[in-house]
Amino acid sequence: MKRRTRAGSPLKDYLVPTVNSIITMQQASGAIPGLEDAITDPWTHVENAMAIDIGNYHAEAEIAYDWLAGTQLSDGSWYASYQDGKPLDTSKVSHVISYIAVGVWHHYLITNDILFLKKMWPVVCAAIDFVLDMRGPNGEIYWARDSTGNIYPTALITSCSSTYLSIKCALSVASVLGEERNEWQQANSALAKAIQNLARLSEPPHGNQSAFAMDWYYPALCSVINGNDAKKRLYNGWNRFVIHGLGSLCSLEQGWVTAAETSELAITLAVHGEYERSATVFNWLHQMRDDDGAYWYGIALPQREVWPEEKPTWTSAAVILAADMLRPMSATNLLLDHHGLVTP
Repeated sequence: MKRRTRAGSPLKDYLVPTVNSIITMQQASGAIPGLEDAITDPWTHVENAMAIDIGNYHAEAEIAYDWLAGTQLSDGSWYASYQDGKPLDTSKVSHVISYIAVGVWHHYLITNDILFLKKMWPVVCAAIDFVLDMRGPNGEIYWARDSTGNIYPTALITSCSSTYLSIKCALSVASVLGEERNEWQQANSALAKAIQNLARLSEPPHGNQSAFAMDWYYPALCSVINGNDAKKRLYNGWNRFVIHGLGSLCSLEQGWVTAAETSELAITLAVHGEYERSATVFNWLHQMRDDDGAYWYGIALPQREVWPEEKPTWTSAAVILAADMLRPMSATNLLLDHHGLVTP
């Protein structure tokens, strides 16, 4: 698989302090909370593990995955959040649970560690099976179960798109291990169609435009929508969500540009070959960088001031993943390639 060199690929040394800002937050258990002594949710925990893997902290990343394996519930799920090793929010969120597959596949793409893949396979299997038990009648996957196990019968574009990517990564793991999971493939095909229908309903002229940037770019980021359709979706929403020279708004209802959404937008552009614009958006991010290398949550408008004065680990992790996406043949680049299953 040949790829051209990306213009504006970031220097790795520049992000060493950013990686270190995440590593210093990792607890002895392996958990990586968003802020010091704050909550750990499995989705952002995986994002952090992927970022420190990019920074060559492979042992620490594996410990992070071991924490997930050790806290997985008997039904294959995790709670929505934990604090000090104890469950905090005991609801169960579909895209949060399935995201383990993305992290496990990413770690394998970096390390080529087949023993790790075999060790984590039962964890991935149980998680994906739990999430597929939350399907709706048209292939969509409902957002969450409450603490009593009742499903919230709502399918969200971003959540479903993230889950689609997770199942795709789980299928990649299965392929390497020689495991047959035809039912996963069928479910993901149905899920893709459901997301495409949801995405069409969120676009004009239906008049039900989503206020959240993630609902705009996530179907393209996760390659549910590809080719000209993906590019058309990105550029149709550009003037609504992008503040030139700053980045992506979190939502249309808030005057708030966030580092995480801007990083993910840069990733999405690179996924679909828009490398120069991706590099431009990535470079906007650095005005949200603090002196210690960590990235602030975002910038509030119209004052263009840092707000809130917090530097969540997963914000810096998103920046690192965006940087890695702009490096040819990186693990992130391979993971998000939408042409089919890939191996190192």
